[in-house]
Amino acid sequence: MVSSSISPKTPSVTTSSRRTGGFALIDSLKRHGVKHIFGYPGGAILPIYDELYRAEAEGGIQHILVRHEQGASHAADGYARATGKVGVCFATSGPGATNLVTGIATAHLDSIPMVVVTGQVTRAAIGTDAFQETDIFGITLPLVKHSYVVRRPEDMARIVAEAFHLASTGRPGPVLIDVPKDVGLLEFDYIPVEPGNVQLPGYRPTIKGNPRQINAALHLLRESRQPLLYVGGGAIASGAHAQVQQLAEHFKIPVTTTLMGLGAFDEKHPLSVSMLGMHGTAYANFAVSECDLLIAVGARFDDRVTGKLDEFASRAKIIHIDIDPAEVGKNRAPDVPIVGDVRYVLEQMLQRISEAQIPRNTTETREWLERIERWREEYPLTIPCHGDTISPQEAIAEIGRQAPNAYYTTDVGQHQMWAAQFIQYGPRRWISSGGLGTMGYGMPAAMGVQMALPDEQVVCISGDASFQMNLQELATLAQYNLKVKTAIINNGWQGMVRQWQQAFFGERYSSSNMQTGMPDFVLLAKAFGVKGIVVRDRAELKDAIAEMLAHDGPVLLDIHVTKDENCYPMIAPGKSNAQMLGLPQRSQLDQAIELIYCSNCGAKNPTTNSFCPECGTKL
Repeated sequence: MVSSSISPKTPSVTTSSRRTGGFALIDSLKRHGVKHIFGYPGGAILPIYDELYRAEAEGGIQHILVRHEQGASHAADGYARATGKVGVCFATSGPGATNLVTGIATAHLDSIPMVVVTGQVTRAAIGTDAFQETDIFGITLPLVKHSYVVRRPEDMARIVAEAFHLASTGRPGPVLIDVPKDVGLLEFDYIPVEPGNVQLPGYRPTIKGNPRQINAALHLLRESRQPLLYVGGGAIASGAHAQVQQLAEHFKIPVTTTLMGLGAFDEKHPLSVSMLGMHGTAYANFAVSECDLLIAVGARFDDRVTGKLDEFASRAKIIHIDIDPAEVGKNRAPDVPIVGDVRYVLEQMLQRISEAQIPRNTTETREWLERIERWREEYPLTIPCHGDTISPQEAIAEIGRQAPNAYYTTDVGQHQMWAAQFIQYGPRRWISSGGLGTMGYGMPAAMGVQMALPDEQVVCISGDASFQMNLQELATLAQYNLKVKTAIINNGWQGMVRQWQQAFFGERYSSSNMQTGMPDFVLLAKAFGVKGIVVRDRAELKDAIAEMLAHDGPVLLDIHVTKDENCYPMIAPGKSNAQMLGLPQRSQLDQAIELIYCSNCGAKNPTTNSFCPECGTKL
């Protein structure tokens, strides 16, 4: 438990007045800039909703009624990812609180700042197995950055101030505030606590990097001939995209991003090699296998990125920059560890470059970049065009073409990976569940984004299986006329499950076909008062997407695509990044290059390869 005390700074309002604990909570949220709360009422949290009713009447704060508490947590999460602000959600005790757990875990795994407020049974009833009592404090302990049970209304303002500080500083994450019903009802002498007027003596995140470690990192950068920047979600959270680009351009370093790091570096930039990992580009995965220096920026060496960990960047020295000291060295021991906020650390590195007059790289990485460019030409991402059906890749690419500046949310599965591969994103415009892989995330998250940014275009790319997990939130879209455009990539399967069953389980498709019982999505949308469109023919695709984007309100677009399309490239479980399935056929571009044969599978390889791309064998 983090100890705390109120700062001696004088709050802007020092006059006390008799108020309830519920009032103190709502007033404290308003003081912390909260404009939107996503939630669902119930018995234990009614004192808070009663005060919220009055606050909404006065203006400045709005409650968005979701149709399931999980929708509230995902909406608050999407709100936070799109804005960088703390998302807020409410639920009552018992099942209301437990329905939030998946959303809390989603935010925790992806380091998203949220404050989650739950109602609780009265203090006297806690521990008696009272009606709708659950120990949400205990249930969520592994899933939150910190938790509180408000035992006294006098503590409410301090706890809210601490919760916002903890959620939004250091490595961001969700914070839980559990409020017993009687605490919300009790009157007391309320004195507000303003934002920033909290001190947590045991909590001091490291912001700036160690100067000696920065010098050591710069030394490795100057010595490297095959460096690679590996950029994760920490760069998004820190707002470090400009600094990443400056560092990459100074040393001419190619840049790859994780799924969570999409948008941290412009994928149209010549130094971009796009996403790496299980469904990353072949050229990013080859680059990480061959680099001599890997600079990890706000990334955590996740298993979906590294594949077989002991062969991940096995020839490279490692610089690891992260604000969380627990992440540095957790999965891979770095040669130069730097703990600090990645934006500040990169700024320190750029400043040191300027002070030491380290010249811009002009030739050192030229051969390396040329080699990566050849991989890019040999193994491009391709969009199949089937004669009689729409391929999911072409549907997603067309959405990206018509809405290049939209905020995108996704659910989880093949469509998520294709959206990562075939649409290019700006910072904070890619909103997807990475760590937990939560089906049902996309549309509720899009609600949060649209509520935060009403004038922006928000598109949710979903799958037919994922969409059915939280389809009730169509009612929320309709009630608030949120102009979210949801495109279902409908192949009648749990697509990624089917792909794994085909590849690794002998084509035994156990419980993965969704065709029987699938609703008519257009009629379903109409039942909720939402516009529905269906597309089955390629000739209709472009116009249907244009119609969806032009409509002034929510739209559900049901795109029927090829049923057995697989998502490639793919790194099989237990294999290295160089061992990808489904690579396109080699082009005839460099026929004059001297070839060598793989001793394991016999595949032809240019002499520049160190690993066979067909089987991963060392050449």
